[in-house]
Amino acid sequence: MAAAAAAAADEAERSRGRRAALCFAAIAVLLGLPLWWRTTETYRAALPYAGIAALGRLPLQLSVPISVVFAPGSVPADLPRQLPYRDVREEPVPVVSRSDVAARYEELYRGTTAREAAALGAATAREADAALHALQDASPGSLTVYVVPESSPLLPQGTDVYVGKHRSALLRAGQGLAALRARLQQLTRVMALPATSIAAALADRVPDGQLGPDARRHLKSSLGYEITFSLLNPDPKSHDVDWDIEGAVGRYVQPVLDKLSAVANFSVDSQILYYAVLGVTPRFDKESSSFLLSAHSLPHVINPVEARLGSSAASLYPVLNFLLYVPERSHSPLYIQDKDGAPVPTNAFHSPRWGGIMIYNVEAPASPQASLPLHVDVDMVRVMEVFLAQLRLLFGISREELPPEFQVESPGNEGLADWELDRLLWAHTVENIATVATTLTSLAQLLDQISNIVIKDDVASEVYHAVASVQDAMAELAEGRLRSAFQASKEAVTSSERAFFDPSLLHLLYFPDDQKFAIYIPLFLPMAVPILLSLAKILREAKQRKKEPSKID
Repeated sequence: MAAAAAAAADEAERSRGRRAALCFAAIAVLLGLPLWWRTTETYRAALPYAGIAALGRLPLQLSVPISVVFAPGSVPADLPRQLPYRDVREEPVPVVSRSDVAARYEELYRGTTAREAAALGAATAREADAALHALQDASPGSLTVYVVPESSPLLPQGTDVYVGKHRSALLRAGQGLAALRARLQQLTRVMALPATSIAAALADRVPDGQLGPDARRHLKSSLGYEITFSLLNPDPKSHDVDWDIEGAVGRYVQPVLDKLSAVANFSVDSQILYYAVLGVTPRFDKESSSFLLSAHSLPHVINPVEARLGSSAASLYPVLNFLLYVPERSHSPLYIQDKDGAPVPTNAFHSPRWGGIMIYNVEAPASPQASLPLHVDVDMVRVMEVFLAQLRLLFGISREELPPEFQVESPGNEGLADWELDRLLWAHTVENIATVATTLTSLAQLLDQISNIVIKDDVASEVYHAVASVQDAMAELAEGRLRSAFQASKEAVTSSERAFFDPSLLHLLYFPDDQKFAIYIPLFLPMAVPILLSLAKILREAKQRKKEPSKID
């Protein structure tokens, strides 16, 4: 009886152990593993992957509202309808890119009002342009073309098209509607959507080898730019240089920056660097008794000088450097030669996406015994003419070759005409759209390849906002509302950059899978081994009970 009782107690103990092992295993599997999985999973907010993928395939349609206004006596006889009427002309922009770009010209043909007719009676085209500008309410991106009679005295002999400094032009009536439309097509390519500007804006999306040499020379679109004017005086013992940079910036540069404030924010500073020499030794020319810098040596000038500038190290925006270099007395006068060996008239050169350098020679004193240092007053008018021309080149506002019958009015102190500003807005809007599409595509690929990066809700919100802003910009472009399209594209750039450079997306903050195993195995193995051994023992005992023959009473 005692042996039977002991066997029954032992069997009850083993049964209790089996139930305990099964309970531990059930708790670990049914409760522990889901809880561990839930608390350690990587949170990834949903992103609009389909919308991002579609951005690179959406065609760009650029709509340009054009008003063609006929002065009395200039209406062609073969007009298809009676004035006023509307017409739409579409043509592809010849840009080799992954995106299709089309221009849509929405033309309104009408006659002049009484006030416009009076303005066209001015003595000169410039006076007429100023008078017409006061009558217009032209929105950015729009054009108004005034067609004057063939015998109009407004346009001088040999001039068929006068381009004003606002958003209007004067056009001499041709022989029939076909000639008029040909001149209109020429004019819109000059004032509205030149293929070179669009190609430069899409430079990052055009295959290599299919771009012109100047396509990547323009500054990339940015929310802001920093402009630094530097005076380099390598020989302060010989030259005491005085430059009124503050007054020159206020008189000549600030009006241009006020005009460009629609494109980006600008900050201006200046500095004087002493004992800063060029990194190239100029060659002495006996015939002219001067020192020369050849064209092939100019690229070697920038790097040694840039090390002394120190302006771009802590800058969040692109820095434009404009350097005025006063040669030391031992290398004066110093002149720059072009590729053909001829002296450069401005004695200056510019480097794409960097800035420009001008060499300012000091006249030698009449007497060799003149006291040193010589006091030098810099002619800031001559200097600023060069720097403003270089600034236009850096932004891609250079004038293209025009037909001889075109006359373009100078923009004056503002530095650029209204229609040139519109061209810049067109180019930057298109570039912003292309940049956002590239940034979001790269971000989507990164997040798809690295699955353990956390995608927070604020990052997803920025991505959604960037996609929506790009779509709004493209819709505004198609409607011909340039200013609102540009603002939407700027918002898209800001949101896409915030999302792409968010600190939580740095993959170095997260462990790869092999490191995860190295961390979790020492944690789970001591707990899992007893449970697994108990389950294995239970299975072995169950198999043995099945093999034992049943006792027959």
